[in-house]
Amino acid sequence: MTTHFNEIAARAASDGQIAPEELAELRRYLWGDGIVSQAEAEALFAANRALSHRTPEWCDFFVEAIGEFVLNGTPPRLQCCEAEAEWLIGQIDHDGVVESLVELECMVRIIERAQNVPVRLKDYVLGVIEREVLSGVGPTRCGGELSATHISAAECRLIRRVIFASGGHGPAAVSRYDAEMLFRLKDATLGDENASEWDDLFLDGVANYLTGFALPNAQISRERALELKAFVEDAKPNVRNFMGRMAREVPGARNHFGKVFGRRQSGPDYASLAEEGAAITDHEQEWLEQMISASGEVDDLERRLLARLARGG
Repeated sequence: MTTHFNEIAARAASDGQIAPEELAELRRYLWGDGIVSQAEAEALFAANRALSHRTPEWCDFFVEAIGEFVLNGTPPRLQCCEAEAEWLIGQIDHDGVVESLVELECMVRIIERAQNVPVRLKDYVLGVIEREVLSGVGPTRCGGELSATHISAAECRLIRRVIFASGGHGPAAVSRYDAEMLFRLKDATLGDENASEWDDLFLDGVANYLTGFALPNAQISRERALELKAFVEDAKPNVRNFMGRMAREVPGARNHFGKVFGRRQSGPDYASLAEEGAAITDHEQEWLEQMISASGEVDDLERRLLARLARGG
């Protein structure tokens, strides 16, 4: 089926466009067995590169299919390992250029859906967007034309989705790398006609880095997820059988299970952790002073950031 699918994809894109009936055929063959193989995913990338016009229907199909392969092609589900991230970047960056907005959307959607992704993938996406902002050329700039606003609304939305995504540094947790990228964009576009969304993005992102908190174990690696999955699948029947046998053979055993195994310890005090995270440390204050002094003056956005932090974030 993979060979036939690859032939359909190549034939459909041979004239630079995919008709609705061709897309329907691709969907039927791809989802026939519910599994997207690497060969099929690479055939879709080849087809996407050959297209001169990408319909919304094609873009939806492409993003869905590539995401299914990267996140669910190998267990555990919703995990993107280093090898899969490198494969994805290699497919998109094969000629040193992100050729289409659908490829950028594909990566962003994977970061949003994933329980965890390598930092390399998230940093790569942010690097692509930063280069587009600074150069004015790229898939977010209408096929390469300079945008009237230096930071476009599309770029603001993509950056926000990535830095607050569940699959990056932490769920809804902005990293120092992210915050420094926001400062670089601000310094490079002072006085330019940026999108209206930019100010809030900068303030929200930097304030989150300084006053938010992320649990060190908020995300687990792919290897650890596999270990936990195997343990649960192996241990659940054994524990159930043991408990059942004890209940049958030892009178009053149910009343003693708590004494034998001990009481479960209470979980972390999230309110205290959040309060601790909201306090700006000496290290963070030093970092903030360095970022603000880099431009040689305190601009309006930095004043608003300082006022927000003074109010408690």
